[in-house]
Amino acid sequence: MPDTAHGALEDAAREQLALVLVPEVPAEEIDPGADMAAAYGLTSLNKVLFLTEVCEETGVDLAHFTEHDLAAMKTLGDVTAALARHHHATTGA
Repeated sequence: MPDTAHGALEDAAREQLALVLVPEVPAEEIDPGADMAAAYGLTSLNKVLFLTEVCEETGVDLAHFTEHDLAAMKTLGDVTAALARHHHATTGA
């Protein structure tokens, strides 16, 4: 996958994560390697909302992910990598 596509996926994930965090954290300040629950207080409900929205925005069907896949998405980097694996199939890029 080209770096620009990966970068776009990460940007979309950052923006959607920033929208559900309480207290708010600017998207550009989110550390892609930080545990989203431990570092930012991401709750299970907000994780579902975040993943639903980022999948919708990037065109990746949430149905691609199993419960195990979702549990393994602990960092923004994990989410971006998971999206990238399925984005290619969705876009043909």
